Amino acid sequence: MTAQASAGRDRGHLLTEQANPLSEHLDTLPTPELVALFCENDREPQRAVAAAAPALAAAVDAITARLQAGGRLFYLGAGTSGRLGVLDAAECPPTFCTPPELVQGVLAGGAPALLRSSEGLEDLFDAGRHDLEARGFTAADCLVGIAAGGTTPYVLGGLSHARAIGALAIAMACVPADQVPMPAEIDIRLLTGPELLAGSTRLKAGTATKMALNILSTGVMVRLGKVHGNRMVDVAVTNAKLEDRALRILRDLAGVERERGAELLAQSGGSVKLALLMAAAGLEAPEAARQLERHGPRLRDALAACGASFSPGTAPSRAM
Repeated sequence: MTAQASAGRDRGHLLTEQANPLSEHLDTLPTPELVALFCENDREPQRAVAAAAPALAAAVDAITARLQAGGRLFYLGAGTSGRLGVLDAAECPPTFCTPPELVQGVLAGGAPALLRSSEGLEDLFDAGRHDLEARGFTAADCLVGIAAGGTTPYVLGGLSHARAIGALAIAMACVPADQVPMPAEIDIRLLTGPELLAGSTRLKAGTATKMALNILSTGVMVRLGKVHGNRMVDVAVTNAKLEDRALRILRDLAGVERERGAELLAQSGGSVKLALLMAAAGLEAPEAARQLERHGPRLRDALAACGASFSPGTAPSRAM
């Protein structure tokens, strides 16, 4: 059966559509018991993501390789799955100072579907390909097709297109592969089980998907040199909160007090990574920028090349 013809078939056998026996009497439970049941059941997403760790690790490395070669990362989905992809993509520029086009979320129905449900669009198999083509998706890029139940024609169409042109195709679903095969090189399955509200995959499935996307994007950015230790050294300094974070990073890593940190940020054009190298190696901005360009993108490599180092919580030191 083709994806186009499958829209009306019975999906009751899917793990995400089955009824959860723990919530048979959900509507009769006292509120404290209802909340306690949700709290207990929401342990499942963490277990599901942990079980998918090998596939997530493979995806991080494969995406990193594509991005290092000039490719981009696209998330494609409909409904909750698509909105979660858009959310993760939107967080990359402020957190890692990436250009908006590097990580993109593609949602069935576009921007209006973020605020108002347009779930009927997910049944259009060719729409996934069309939306990717409209973004200039090429063989150099990566696609993560997100579909909790694995059967969304919009996502299957996008994944099929990615494979056909030689792009990296990664599937993310919350049903076993033997229930729903998906066209992908890397298959991430987050088996959270039946929802307490049968079929409502915005619950456990959505939580597991959000967790998995967090790991994917953060892991890729770590590999791309956007992180030093556990600090976001490429954070975009675009508001008071992020400026405060940048100043604390300078203080904690390089022992720079706030006033000097503000001067370094101004001289570096707001680049925390550049300001850190300036502080640790005693360089002016132009020379520090040249060192980062030569030895980047990992700050650790540029520091070593300059004979400088620092440890969290201590003042900078020059390596002997």
